Amino acid sequence: MKPEQAETLALRALAWLAGNDELCPIFMGSTGTSVDDMRERAADPTFLASVLEFLTMDDAWVVAFCDAHAYAYEEPLRARYALPGAEQVHWT
Repeated sequence: MKPEQAETLALRALAWLAGNDELCPIFMGSTGTSVDDMRERAADPTFLASVLEFLTMDDAWVVAFCDAHAYAYEEPLRARYALPGAEQVHWT
């Protein structure tokens, strides 16, 4: 996936989170992000990566987001790997 495609998916995920009355406060609490931060940093690929990291923490969230936007369930994780910070994932 190209970074531009990943950013588009992440922006949709951010909008989906912002519109989710249950998840948005959890996202903001876990990331320390305010509503103003969400607006100001929406074009920042690193912030968008954090949105996808949050979303992919729970399969139910991924399914709900993907079903709402007609994405395949693996797309949010693929998008995450196309954004900054995922280049050096080490599992050991």
